[in-house]
Amino acid sequence: MATTLQASDPDPAEILDRMEQVMRGNSNEAEMTMKIERPRYEREVSMRSWQYGRDHSMIVITAPSRDEGTAYLMRGSDIWNYDPRIDRTTRMPSSMMAQSWMGSDFTNDDLVRDSDIIEDYEHELLRTEEYEGREAYVIEMIPKPDTPIVWGKVKMWVCTQSYIQLRLENYDQRNELVNTMKLDQVTRFGDREIPARITVIPAGKDNERTILTYQHLEFDVDIDEGFFTQRNMQRVQ
Repeated sequence: MATTLQASDPDPAEILDRMEQVMRGNSNEAEMTMKIERPRYEREVSMRSWQYGRDHSMIVITAPSRDEGTAYLMRGSDIWNYDPRIDRTTRMPSSMMAQSWMGSDFTNDDLVRDSDIIEDYEHELLRTEEYEGREAYVIEMIPKPDTPIVWGKVKMWVCTQSYIQLRLENYDQRNELVNTMKLDQVTRFGDREIPARITVIPAGKDNERTILTYQHLEFDVDIDEGFFTQRNMQRVQ
C-alpha cells in the first residue's frame, strides 16, 4: 500500500546519504562470493574488498585460481585494473563503467563505484510503500546531464526505519527496465544489520542472475587514502 507524500517528508538526498552511512560506514573491509548463474553453466568468484568514504575502493579476486590476484582500484575519479597474468596495470575509461564486471550481471560501476548517487543524480521521493514486509521510501534518480552514467533513470527502495537499501531498478534512455537488484538476508555485521545477499536479475531473463553474498563485513576499519594505491593492488592478496 502506497502512502501519500507530506510536506514534512525528508529530502530524498538526505535519505540516500543516511543509507550510504548505514550500508558502507566511513570505511569497511569485506569478503564476498559472487555466483553467476546461466542456463548452461554456473561460475563462482571470491573476492576481498576495501572502501574508504565515497571516493576510494579496492577489490582483489581470491578465487578461482585463474583470476586470483586480479584487482580493481578507484581513487577519486581514476579507476585502474591490475592483471597479474601479464603484470600490467591499466586505467579504465568512464565508457567501460556500464560494461559487465567479470562476466556477471553487475556493471563495473556497481562494484567499483565510479558514480556518486548523491552528487551525480537529481532525486525525487515518489512515495512510501510496503516492500517485503518493510515500509520503504521509493526514490527516483535521474542522472545529471554532465555525468557519464548510462541509465535513463534509477529507482531505489530504502527502508524507512533502518535505512538499509532493499531494491534498485535500472532503466535505459527509453524508460525500459534493464535490470533489478534485490537486497535481502538481513544479517548482523558488528554493530549494524544490513542485507548479506544482493541478487541482480536482467529484465526478461528470469533464468539468469548474479548473486553476491557477504561472508564477512567489518565497518570503520583502520585504513585511509594511503591504502588505495596502485602498488597496494599487487600487495594485498
